[in-house]
Amino acid sequence: MLMIKSKNKLLVPRSVFFTKGVGTHKEEIRSFELALRDAGIEKCNLVTVSSILPPGCNWISKNEGAKGLIPGMLTFCVLARASSNEPHRLIAASVGCAVPADPNAYGYLSEHHAFGENEKTSGDYAEDLAAAMLASTLGIEFDEDKSWDENKEVYRISDKIVKATNVTQSTVVGSGGPYSTVIAAAVFLF
Repeated sequence: MLMIKSKNKLLVPRSVFFTKGVGTHKEEIRSFELALRDAGIEKCNLVTVSSILPPGCNWISKNEGAKGLIPGMLTFCVLARASSNEPHRLIAASVGCAVPADPNAYGYLSEHHAFGENEKTSGDYAEDLAAAMLASTLGIEFDEDKSWDENKEVYRISDKIVKATNVTQSTVVGSGGPYSTVIAAAVFLF
């Protein structure tokens, strides 16, 4: 088993920030690069990771997080991405996050890529995915329609209260059909 260590400690993110972006260009790869630029993470070598939010990982603003980025650095993130050149096509990318009330427990991040969904629908779905994955690790049945407390804007899972959020970017592809790419990301810093 390969373990990456930093200063004799396991490599576990200390901070996370959420960002999003959109880019349009005649070339798909350039539209992706422009979306990364819009999100402020274009100068990094992104390494996509799965869905665990470490316990005690501090949430920081995009502006604060950008200060910790160095051109060329390996940057771990949960990344959602959608691209299309179909004229008038609605595309969306969302990263959902579910955090348990217990600060010593880990949370979940989910990525969702969609066609024909607006930002609210896509973001809500990404939150539901993250909450459902967290519930499954706790061995709890989860029905997002029954677990959501609209008044308090939290999920109720068994005796746990889970806070959820998302970052979502959507756009409509232009009538000329150049490629549009949307991204949403949870970016980890160490």
